[in-house]
Amino acid sequence: MKNQGETQLGIERLGRVVCAPDSFKETLSARAAASAMAAGVARVDEAIVCDQCPVADGGEGSLDALVSATKGTIHRAIVTGPLGQPIEARYGIAGDRRTGLVELAEASGLALVAPDRRDPTRTTTFGTGELIAAARDRGCETIVLCIGGSGTVDGGVGIAQALGAKFFDPSGRRLDAPLSGGRLLEIASYEPPASVPKINVACDVTNPLCGPDGAAVVYGPQKGATAQQVRQLDVALRHLASLTTVDPNLPGTGAAGGAGFALAAFCGATLQRGIDLILEAVQFTRRCQDADLVLTGEGCLDAQSLHGKATIGVARAATQLGVPTIAIVGRTGPGADACVGPDKGGMLAGVINLSDRYGLQRSMTQTATLLTEATAQVIRSRLR
Repeated sequence: MKNQGETQLGIERLGRVVCAPDSFKETLSARAAASAMAAGVARVDEAIVCDQCPVADGGEGSLDALVSATKGTIHRAIVTGPLGQPIEARYGIAGDRRTGLVELAEASGLALVAPDRRDPTRTTTFGTGELIAAARDRGCETIVLCIGGSGTVDGGVGIAQALGAKFFDPSGRRLDAPLSGGRLLEIASYEPPASVPKINVACDVTNPLCGPDGAAVVYGPQKGATAQQVRQLDVALRHLASLTTVDPNLPGTGAAGGAGFALAAFCGATLQRGIDLILEAVQFTRRCQDADLVLTGEGCLDAQSLHGKATIGVARAATQLGVPTIAIVGRTGPGADACVGPDKGGMLAGVINLSDRYGLQRSMTQTATLLTEATAQVIRSRLR
């Protein structure tokens, strides 16, 4: 563990740097971001040992991070897309051949829905359930399911349906699959799946299912919901919760438009903080033991970053080892200040905002180049 003096900015020597960014949404993968950071370190001093350790928090990029960390393999399947269309999606099988690796965004992600068609009353997670089934059918006994990046607020009933759950209206008529968020109020009763593999859910946020911090209110507008639809979806999620014995206030039940709730309620899944699961898989603690500095980053740093996002998860783990962490992010939003200053309860020793430094347009179109340049500046400042 580093002593207190070594954790301050401006140390005289850097022997080892860990580059552990998440993806920069829609511009740069986590792996590419780590490579860009490493190039910035080498630009200043090639003698510095640079460990590229791309991470994820349960959202986009988690599949690649887990497959790489477990020496697994990628597979593909034709499944149901968020608007009901057939699409090809990826899933992974870990090197142990018994663990399936599934990323919800592959089959039910927001990026799969054109901006002018985004409407969470119509989208479904059914395809994600089909990916789980595909991994199960290949012999996987356990599924690690990463549920960030969804384009849905269906309470996860689509996943449950694909795994065999049955939902019925007040007259006892079975509701057709796949269900979407706009149809949750039609459900009066259900039968859980007869048999499902063990599912560990990696949640990228800790929000509850309903209410002002819930799936519909916080994330519905990002997925295309109008103010009226947000209210409708929140009522629908409350209705869904009333049919079960699972507490809708449990952290993570609101993740992925309520998918966390359905997985716990209908499939017996365990909800975990996604970044913790990923950091364990990539052996971050071991790789950080002898580091002098950790560099992390993602597209946006804001108040939500404190609720399970990768950047703060990385910083928290590094801080426990006495290693300072600096984040290089695409932009910052409200609440970003609370993430900085270990002496004030924050986790980051510093933040560089690419949009402020280089302009929003360049930060979106030249992310890798600017990430390398900003990293080089950080390293130079530390060596002064």
